[in-house]
Amino acid sequence: MRNPYDVLGVAKGASEAEIKKAYRKLAKDFHPDRNKNDAKAKDRFAEANSAYEILGDSEKRKQFDRGEIDAEGKPRATGFEGFGGFGGGRGGNFDFENMARAQRGGGGMGEDIFSHIFGEAFRAGGAGPGGQRQAARGEDVAAELLVTLEQVASEEKLRLALPTGREVDVVIPRGVVDGQTIRLRGLGQSGGLRAEPGDALLTIRIRQHPRFTVEGADLRTSVDVPLEDAVLGGTIRVPTLTGAVEMKIPAMTSSGRTFRLRGKGLPKKDGTRGDLFATTAIVLPEGEDAALTEFARGRRAANAA
Repeated sequence: MRNPYDVLGVAKGASEAEIKKAYRKLAKDFHPDRNKNDAKAKDRFAEANSAYEILGDSEKRKQFDRGEIDAEGKPRATGFEGFGGFGGGRGGNFDFENMARAQRGGGGMGEDIFSHIFGEAFRAGGAGPGGQRQAARGEDVAAELLVTLEQVASEEKLRLALPTGREVDVVIPRGVVDGQTIRLRGLGQSGGLRAEPGDALLTIRIRQHPRFTVEGADLRTSVDVPLEDAVLGGTIRVPTLTGAVEMKIPAMTSSGRTFRLRGKGLPKKDGTRGDLFATTAIVLPEGEDAALTEFARGRRAANAA
């Protein structure tokens, strides 16, 4: 697995927004649905998702930057620098030359040196205990989950049937973006006796909403404002994913003015929420309104004078 920063093409100091933007572009370019005849695209797609699993999670990103986990999210082995004094004082490096001489001359470092350090699997050339080669890992399976913005906002738990026939409960993760693939470890095809099962690669698809548009964790919507409230100011009802809320608007509010409702957007990875941006659209009364018509004529005449 390559360095996740190299995979996404971002600098080590990249912001969360830059990382998400880079991931979404790669996921779109290399998604299997768009590259059905390109086997390499599938690998690039999986690589991008693995990289985003590290860099898209603030805690895992810190662990990777500190060298605590590798590019696959696995803990790094430590402690070889001072292991048993190997290296003869030369920076703690393992002295293979001395080890070979000792092995040939009976100097006490016998043939099981690799077994003592790395275990029987290393000695057997990748085999398991007793020299028997382990069975191959099970194959990964791909699945898609179509969700609504309301389900994303509520972090709902959904029942999913996998291609293996197994049904699992999936909690929509915070900060998920459309097209993101989540690795469900161990839920792929069985690898047989003594072998690890494969993983399920679950791609999240967010259904288009009739009222809201998505911008990262933020949402945008349009809200109707009666003419009298636009002129005099007042309180209007604004729809959100968790129910309508009241919002005050000042007098002389024009169409196209945008108001921010903090915390009414989508969940982020850090537990906070994005915002909802509501843009006003002034609505005139339906049918004839003699008083309003007379007022408008008077305003026109006054402006023309």
